[in-house]
Amino acid sequence: MKIVIMRHGEAETFAQSDADRALTPFGRSASRDVAQRCALQGVSQFDKVLVSPYKRAKQTWQELEEIFAAKDVELCEDITPYGDSATVADFLQALIDLEQLDSVLLVSHLPLVGYLTAELVIDMVPPMFPTSGIVCIEYDPATQRGELLWNINP
Repeated sequence: MKIVIMRHGEAETFAQSDADRALTPFGRSASRDVAQRCALQGVSQFDKVLVSPYKRAKQTWQELEEIFAAKDVELCEDITPYGDSATVADFLQALIDLEQLDSVLLVSHLPLVGYLTAELVIDMVPPMFPTSGIVCIEYDPATQRGELLWNINP
């Protein structure tokens, strides 16, 4: 199965709170560009999409949904910037098992995206994700091990 992890697009520096930071115009276009390049890799349909409730992540998904097809989209409080990667990995495993998913997309934040990637791909140092960066992991739910297939950066 495929697990795709994406960091939100470039966001404004200042807002009333971190959760309220909006995407910049560059963040919107870079996210669309990366999604189009992801689709060229043959990955553009997802059984489940989990999106952080932060404004910039929701806006990133708004750009992606023009390119990606999703059966189910949910806001997920656990994938904010300081979510726990082990907890999210366990949650993903439970979702995969319960819902028999073949593909999942997460739209989230640093540092979680890096730690989660390393949690799913054994013996990997957490990668740094640029804004709008995306990775695709081939994940085996039976062994709970993944292999990094590719990454795309703006």
